[in-house]
Amino acid sequence: MVQGKPISNLERSEDYGLLQEMVDALYADTEFVSRMSVVSYAKSSEYPDDLIEIVELLPPGEYFRQELCDQLNSAIAGHAWGQVYGTVE
Repeated sequence: MVQGKPISNLERSEDYGLLQEMVDALYADTEFVSRMSVVSYAKSSEYPDDLIEIVELLPPGEYFRQELCDQLNSAIAGHAWGQVYGTVE
């Protein structure tokens, strides 16, 4: 993000695709992950505040990949950030 310039919902962020990278990494060798694992990964990777906000919206629990993607995509869509940060699969 350019300092002092707000992100438009039409412009792709330099952080576009980070959530997909996170999902791929978390499910590299397991079938399910916990909310805590997702939040910890995003924070330890020093994700931007907008993406931390998205992952912190996850309800407590454990998720198979598709369930996690559905939850994250719902939050992304609710913020109209699909074009900015991308969706996950």
